Amino acid sequence: MKPLIKPPRLRPGDRVAIVCPSSGIAGDAENRARFDRALRRLENEFALRPVVMENALKGSRYLWEHPEKRGEDINAAFADPEIKGVIAVTGGDDGIRVLPYVDIDLIGANPKIFTGLSDVTSAHYFCLKAGLGSFYGASLFSDFDGEGPMLPYTKQWIVRELFESGPVGEIPPATGWIGRAARGLDNAQVLRRLQPHRGYRLLQGQGRAQGRLLGGCLEVVYSLRGTPLFPAAEEFEDVILFLETSPLCPRAWVIEDFMRSLGAAGILERLSGLLLGRPLDGKRSEEYDAAIVKVLGEYGRSDLPVLADMSFGHNAPRALIPFGALGQIDCDKRAFIIPEAVTEG
Repeated sequence: MKPLIKPPRLRPGDRVAIVCPSSGIAGDAENRARFDRALRRLENEFALRPVVMENALKGSRYLWEHPEKRGEDINAAFADPEIKGVIAVTGGDDGIRVLPYVDIDLIGANPKIFTGLSDVTSAHYFCLKAGLGSFYGASLFSDFDGEGPMLPYTKQWIVRELFESGPVGEIPPATGWIGRAARGLDNAQVLRRLQPHRGYRLLQGQGRAQGRLLGGCLEVVYSLRGTPLFPAAEEFEDVILFLETSPLCPRAWVIEDFMRSLGAAGILERLSGLLLGRPLDGKRSEEYDAAIVKVLGEYGRSDLPVLADMSFGHNAPRALIPFGALGQIDCDKRAFIIPEAVTEG
């Protein structure tokens, strides 16, 4: 995989666009307080100036009926030279419908920070197609919402990866985690209810692996196969693939089927490593581990370094995973490192 364009880092006072590549629930009445609270955090805690794009608050029904309007907002955000970053509100289930309406060349010609997770995976592959590095994580609702101080681990990696320069370094596991139990709680209550994190788990492999980072939400990556967005097999050469599952936590046979499709496509043989985000609430974690190790064995990749229970994806707190950045897996230390800068400036 070739290195991607690194976007300029964010600075206090920068304007950041708020877009809905997937669900439009930000515009539904019951979510307006959440939306306003998240905007205030961007302003007060990060000194950013949020710019709500034209269609972002038109509601879930409207944006489901008009995926072209979601695409228009993405295009407008990247085209505006005053906007330095683009933040997705939340995930959903139909982000892939925006593909016909996004100007890939426009995105590539105007590199800037893009963040989001879950179904926003599709939008990350718009950036990938444009040759731009983006950041898996930090959606408006999942990370910037919430009463009280932001979760320290989440804030640490937003600042480190999006605002600061220099090599990122080692990203250790969060000291604790929480899933569905976080709903309806303020951040102080969430911190009190974190379950202890016992560290990343090494499923297989030895020594040290290195490669460019590529991945996302497994079910969305699965759905992208056969589209113009999905990379050719040779683009996975020396890639560290990072994957996590949606809140639906599909059965283990879905994971096996997905992994076998990568094997049949000649992708597994090219990978240099695999990172697995902790499933929501840890559900089916052991089943997923067994399924992945099984299929890797079927395709002669029992040597592939695999770290599991990582602090990205649908549990909080979470780090960001930068598409296209150089990553390293240290099997002996069960560590994940990004030895380079992920932004410019």
